[in-house]
Amino acid sequence: GGFLLGDQPITSLVPIEPATMPGRTVIQWDKQDVEDMGLFKVDLLGLGALSHIRRSLALLAQHEGSTLSLANLPQGDLATYAMLGRAETVGVFQVESRAQMAMLPRLRPRIFYDLVVQIAIVRPGPIQGDMVHPYLRRRLGLEQADYPHPSLQQILGKTYGVPIFQEQVMKIAMETAGYTPGEADQLRRDMAAWHSGSRIEAHHDRIVERMVARGISRAFAERFFAQLRGFGEYGFPESHAASFALIAYMTAYLKCHHPAAFYCGLLNAQPMGFYGPATLIGSLQRDGVEALPVDVNASDWECRLEGEKGRHAVRLGLCYVAGLGTRERLLWQTLRRQAPPPFTSLAQLQARAQLSYACLLALARAGALQSLGLARREAIWAVQAQRAAAGDALPLPAAADSPGFAPLGPQQTILWDHRASGLSVHGHLLQTCRARLPPTQRCTAAQLQQLGERRAVDYVGVVICRQRPQTARGVAFFTLEDESGLVNVVLFTQVFARYEVLAKTAALLGVSGRIQRDPLVAGGAMHLIAERLWAPHF
Repeated sequence: GGFLLGDQPITSLVPIEPATMPGRTVIQWDKQDVEDMGLFKVDLLGLGALSHIRRSLALLAQHEGSTLSLANLPQGDLATYAMLGRAETVGVFQVESRAQMAMLPRLRPRIFYDLVVQIAIVRPGPIQGDMVHPYLRRRLGLEQADYPHPSLQQILGKTYGVPIFQEQVMKIAMETAGYTPGEADQLRRDMAAWHSGSRIEAHHDRIVERMVARGISRAFAERFFAQLRGFGEYGFPESHAASFALIAYMTAYLKCHHPAAFYCGLLNAQPMGFYGPATLIGSLQRDGVEALPVDVNASDWECRLEGEKGRHAVRLGLCYVAGLGTRERLLWQTLRRQAPPPFTSLAQLQARAQLSYACLLALARAGALQSLGLARREAIWAVQAQRAAAGDALPLPAAADSPGFAPLGPQQTILWDHRASGLSVHGHLLQTCRARLPPTQRCTAAQLQQLGERRAVDYVGVVICRQRPQTARGVAFFTLEDESGLVNVVLFTQVFARYEVLAKTAALLGVSGRIQRDPLVAGGAMHLIAERLWAPHF
């Protein structure tokens, strides 16, 4: 079988070697060399969000009889747009990053095209070209849209006179700089030529001087060309943004109206997105969805929905138990078809599931044997005793003579959860030990949101994201988390340098700083401007 794209095997044209992933090969040339040599090159990109949507829709069809799909998705849903305007977007495709969350309350998308702009505007092109603030001020009615040439009103009318999309840039070049359609397409190619700044610079004099000759101010012409330089880093076509906006709206709609299926599908589509499973568990609980622990009698391999229609809980799957892998997945899926639970004892589980003792220990540590009447410490003892009885370990006292184990406390339970699964449905790490912090350091993310501008505060949170984008001139942005939500922390260059080791390595971070609120929008994004970093002591 198969088909040919050329007149000879590719091995006669380019050196090939085995890839890191088994069964795959890679070409030793980079993509630019492949293109320059005239070889056939196609970019094939997968979107985890599409898997997320597919899984969530399948859960809705299974548990609620829903026929919801991309084709019949209700458009213009006010509740969905209101949720986006509040930046409640953890897990929502394309608009869940810190920068997007900061922009959403400013832009407050109300119609689909607003969402298209929202996705495209938080990009290096518009940011480096100083286009974001003019767009926002005009959208908020704080200044008038400016069209230096009559033809620009038709091209830029939908974006308040600010060029945001690649297509707009091409049309402006044709209308105001005399570019032919072919030359405009070459301009697009040169904008998209990453790390080849000289290719875009070759257009500078032609564009600026021709715009000036047509009566457009040199200031606007230079600002427009700065936008082109930004597109050289990451140009965003309007068609691309619209396609992404549809997926973003779909995931936002699911989160707003079907949060259990949304989060369950997202947990099953990992790894993907901006946040890890532990943060997603906290977010789903704050959104009013119950999360249930792993259990051999209740869990499938993947997460699933439990409970009544409209009030589903998310049951964690065995895939979230560290130590279980592909073999166990196949064993478990076969078992659920041929000899499904319930299991009534550890011995019965082992006999039917054919799991190794290492896997049984992993289940014991994760608390997955609770429905067999075995708390975690008892479960570990029982697994070791069974192993000893089979002659695979030193003998242990009979069950009747086993020591009495102290039950795990709340903090121990959460710590054991994280060691076994990397997440916990029983609470946040900070929740159980916050009381041991000094009173001045106990402020939560939710309480920070209530504080006024410039208020000094000490805050402790788990670091879930560190960013130092090129467009921020050395400023670092951290996202910290506690049981009540997320906090955006801004570290200016000097502060980052002074506490660099702590900033780069700490998993749990203390921040002393001041509250800063969005100056453009009442009720907009809140940031904590760091002045000092420190390690919390409990």
